[in-house]
Amino acid sequence: MIFGLDGVEIGLIIVFLSLFGGILTGFPVAFAIGGAGLVSFGIIAALDSAGILVHEAIDTGSQAYRDLTASGVNPVNISHFRYPDLPTYVQPLFEGGWERAMDRNLSFIINRMNERVFAGASIETLLAVLMFVMMGIILERSKIANDLLTTMARVFGPLPGGLAVSVVIVGAFLAASTGIVGATVVTMGLLSLPTMLRNNYSPELATGVIAASGTLGQIIPPSIVIVLLGTLAGDLYSAAQEARAQSFGCTDALTYLGKPAVVSVGTLFQAAILPGVMLAGFYALYAFGYALFNPSKAPPVHFTSETADPVTRREGLLWFVALPVFVIGMAVLSGQFGVTGSQSVLVKQFSDTGARASLRTNVSESCQSAMISLHGQDAWDIAVAEQAAISDAGGSQESVRRTEGEIEDLTAEAVANAPLIGTGIMVVMVLFAIVFGFARGVSLSADGRPLILGALGIIAVLALDMLYVGPLTSSGTAFMIYLVPFAMIAFGLKFAVMHLARNELFRVVFPPLVLIVAVLGSILGGVTNPTPAAGLGAGGALLLAAYRKLRDEQKVSKILIGAAFAVIVMILIGANFDLRVTREDVPFEDWVAYLAALGCYYFAFFGILYACYTLLQDGTLKAVVRETAKVTSMVFTILIGSQLLNLVVISFGGEHYIQQFLRSFDNEFTVFLLVMAVLFILGFVLDFLEIIYIVVPIVGPVIYGGTMDPKWVTIMIAVNLQTSFLTPPFGFALFYLRGVAPPSVTTAHIYRGIIPFVLIQVLGLMALWMFPDVVTIIPNLLAR
Repeated sequence: MIFGLDGVEIGLIIVFLSLFGGILTGFPVAFAIGGAGLVSFGIIAALDSAGILVHEAIDTGSQAYRDLTASGVNPVNISHFRYPDLPTYVQPLFEGGWERAMDRNLSFIINRMNERVFAGASIETLLAVLMFVMMGIILERSKIANDLLTTMARVFGPLPGGLAVSVVIVGAFLAASTGIVGATVVTMGLLSLPTMLRNNYSPELATGVIAASGTLGQIIPPSIVIVLLGTLAGDLYSAAQEARAQSFGCTDALTYLGKPAVVSVGTLFQAAILPGVMLAGFYALYAFGYALFNPSKAPPVHFTSETADPVTRREGLLWFVALPVFVIGMAVLSGQFGVTGSQSVLVKQFSDTGARASLRTNVSESCQSAMISLHGQDAWDIAVAEQAAISDAGGSQESVRRTEGEIEDLTAEAVANAPLIGTGIMVVMVLFAIVFGFARGVSLSADGRPLILGALGIIAVLALDMLYVGPLTSSGTAFMIYLVPFAMIAFGLKFAVMHLARNELFRVVFPPLVLIVAVLGSILGGVTNPTPAAGLGAGGALLLAAYRKLRDEQKVSKILIGAAFAVIVMILIGANFDLRVTREDVPFEDWVAYLAALGCYYFAFFGILYACYTLLQDGTLKAVVRETAKVTSMVFTILIGSQLLNLVVISFGGEHYIQQFLRSFDNEFTVFLLVMAVLFILGFVLDFLEIIYIVVPIVGPVIYGGTMDPKWVTIMIAVNLQTSFLTPPFGFALFYLRGVAPPSVTTAHIYRGIIPFVLIQVLGLMALWMFPDVVTIIPNLLAR
């Protein structure tokens, strides 16, 4: 043994030094990781073959070990760390020699690459990475960030520290549309840093707020970090909980937990919203507070406004605050009183299964003890009582096919109890009403009759829906009933869009905001998973960038506008009509809807091709494709290289050794705190991708194998990884900013400026630790 260290400990040190040395060589990190795996394996194999590295393994055949297992101690928890006096024996690191270990690693990595990279179930989710990257790069290249910064500076500039606050807001906005730290930091560094310095802003505050705001894309969805972490966390949590259940003698995790051991990327997107907004709020509060105490270093700045009509404070409160609150409030009240709600009257052909106990009670004695320990004696007693009542009633009733008469009776009952207005139509009308209100607020001097006509159309739609449209009314019939009011609304919308387009704030913010709402709304609302939503985002970004380019050239393309509307119409048709034309009996209205949707699809596809042609003319598309390929290939190359490095750690028992060390602690929160501290320290020298693919798979079976909520665990890790972009000496956001900062801004300025924001990150982690509901409240509400 060298320096009294176990061979596994020395092997882990060799792996870390090889990885650190590979990064310092200047080679691309994606290749340095794989190279570090090969080099470290060679060094460890040579030392093992020479007999220098040996491992002291616990003698599982000793009487002391048998006594421990006989007393009920789980073999998983038996280790040197917890029971240092157990008999041991010396064995080589590679059982059977390094040749056998290498053969095992090669076969394993080929199978793993086939499973996870080329043909795995997670490949569809990983495709979202490519399209989110493309979406972000397109929006960054389309100068939308420039427009946003200019507009927000005019809105918040007159406040103390207003420019810094506007940078935070735009950073959060870009985070929800790009999710790429490098693009956001470079863009805001080029656009806002010179302006802030020109207006006597402190270089420390200016650089700190730009670098910190640029990293918000790592936590605010759609985040590449959450996509990558989510695919990994889902596998780790499921496997860890299955192992945990079986260690207690339960058949599976569903029996033990009483719920499926599943965590999805969509759920993690929901969980990340409030933490991301919270961090952005902390950044803005710090900038505002800094300006209050140091007014000379963050003075107010006044810019000229391009707003068409001046709006008084009273008019602004009326149209931009009071009207939306009133409309939304009335819609909520209508739902509370049963006027608005789901009008679905679909009756299943099979009856529901009978009542089942809240927990499975037909389990082994050891599983029962574990379930009582997890859920509590009261929950177990309730489940036992429920099961007894079910058994006394003859057992749980199985699902049976309903007769046509039963289906008709249940349908009639559902129709009689259905709300007067459907939720979907109410939501759409509320949105239209708010748009009309905003349009009136920004154009008080314009003719308001078209907007009034559109508002009357909204009232007419709701009235007709209450009087003539019921749950059994076909979509085609309902469309004909709404035809005239819809025409009134469309007429009003035409003028509303024209009025809003003349207002700088709405003209700049509204298009990307619609894109963000469409992407995130489809994921958070459970309409689709992240991959199709990412495709929608990439296509929308192409249309938006092409429109922005043509507008700069004083051109307006109706093809692009029509393609955007075609996508919206296609989605609305798909949501209201059954487009499965392969059915035996397809109604005429569904055929018409299908043909209309098909026409919209081809027009939207043509519009995207035209957008690509427009962006290809000035080289934008070429640069976008090149950058997308570069970033995506880097991500997947790191994935492959990290798999190789992980296999090296596994081959000599390093993974098992680390997990045994973590399991030696009795408190799982202590273990998680230790892991978070290690991740924070590693963030000083490693990028988030290396940490995700190298460290998380090793510690994941331990931190995901306890009672902690996997959503909370994953978001805590994601916020911690966000800090890795800010911590010197290898904080990537600092390098990005240094590359675009003027010579007057030194590296010392950047390092000093980032310190408060790193402390804010730590404060944010502490807040999430103390108040985990910040993470879980939105997923729990949406699940209900």
